[in-house]
Amino acid sequence: MSDKELELLLARRRKELERLLQEKREAEARRREEAQREAILRQILTSEARERLARIKLARPEFGTFIENQLISLALSGRLRGIIDDDQLKEILKQYLRQFSRKSRIEIRRK
Repeated sequence: MSDKELELLLARRRKELERLLQEKREAEARRREEAQREAILRQILTSEARERLARIKLARPEFGTFIENQLISLALSGRLRGIIDDDQLKEILKQYLRQFSRKSRIEIRRK
């Protein structure tokens, strides 16, 4: 094997290792962010409300994530008073569901 081939192999290997390291860092950052989100949700929701939100995320992931983001935003801005129980979460869901369903209407026009 010539020096040039060896250098190319080393350069490829170095790039591969750098890519793997970057992926590992990104995965760790996502894990930390998710842990922070869960901690905030544990502080502002009762266990029943968290269970309901988890079921919503299973059925409608986009809507569940949207609701989580809204709740976290309200909590971080200080606009939430106290802990949200299941009944309060139901009311919040009803309000946002009206807005969310208006945005995602599909209209089929036949000619």
